[in-house]
Amino acid sequence: MLEDRPTASSAPPWPTAYPKGYAVVDVETTGLSRDDRIISAAVYRLDAQGAVEDHWYTLVNPERDPGPVWIHGLTTDVLAGAPLFPEIAAEFAARLDGRVLVAHNAVFDWSMIAREYARARLTAPVRQRLCTIALSKELGLPLPNHKLESLAAHFGVVQERAHHALDDARVLAEAFVPSLRAAAAKNVRLPLLECRPLTEWSEPSVPRQPGAAYRGGGAGSWRPSRKRPACPYPNPGRYEPGKPLKQGMRVAFSGDTSVDRELLEDRAVEAGLHVATSLSRLTSLLVTNDPDSYTSKVVKARQFGTPVMDEAAFGQLLQDVADATDG
Repeated sequence: MLEDRPTASSAPPWPTAYPKGYAVVDVETTGLSRDDRIISAAVYRLDAQGAVEDHWYTLVNPERDPGPVWIHGLTTDVLAGAPLFPEIAAEFAARLDGRVLVAHNAVFDWSMIAREYARARLTAPVRQRLCTIALSKELGLPLPNHKLESLAAHFGVVQERAHHALDDARVLAEAFVPSLRAAAAKNVRLPLLECRPLTEWSEPSVPRQPGAAYRGGGAGSWRPSRKRPACPYPNPGRYEPGKPLKQGMRVAFSGDTSVDRELLEDRAVEAGLHVATSLSRLTSLLVTNDPDSYTSKVVKARQFGTPVMDEAAFGQLLQDVADATDG
């Protein structure tokens, strides 16, 4: 159960820089790629100190096959009568408006939400997000891994229906509240990241015929491919764990990313990094969410001893990239 807010006599002063409200979100989707769709969404609204204000849940008709039914349990028949995303967009937006979006691996939930709003020619009213994975790292929680069930177990939260958006949002809210209060007690700086709305969705050049099987890949695009200018900074060498990224570092990406790959690469370029399409002994860092895979880049990274980190950690480091002139 979510706790009541601490009393004034029992709690330390609340950090004035903390957000004024949170929207704890979970979305279930047809898959993990840029062209997948939301099939259900849930939001728990919390006030500044974590007290629950209300919660909301909806199914969403994705207008395509539902993907891994064995995971989320939502069949085509169940979703057939559900509203389309544009029909729930206003209600969803009202529950996000003016709040920090909180999710477990928040970059994924935000990306899926942003794409749905872009398809609907709308903009999600979210300006910041907070990832509970990043927050657990900031707090130094002794977790065996970064799965939601591990975070829940740490705080004694019981999952009732894993991969059901409403129950996952409840579980996350119940785990986030003590995390938030622990951070406030220690005056920990919350790992907030900017949310950049997507505005460049375009319809596929050849529309999918009603009833046709969804095959993925190319159902739409986010921005035209283009050649990026050369990085103006020299390569300072490999990334050193515990230190900031530095302008000029050569960064390679491998495997699926929660953020659209081009958007993630754009952020890296804007920060002054060199995005490499291949991995060599000169590569400073490999970013991958699956370090145990056998992709050519991961294999080469092992051979060369190239540092490897996941997307969430890379997103944190992108907030404060050191100038090429430093040191």
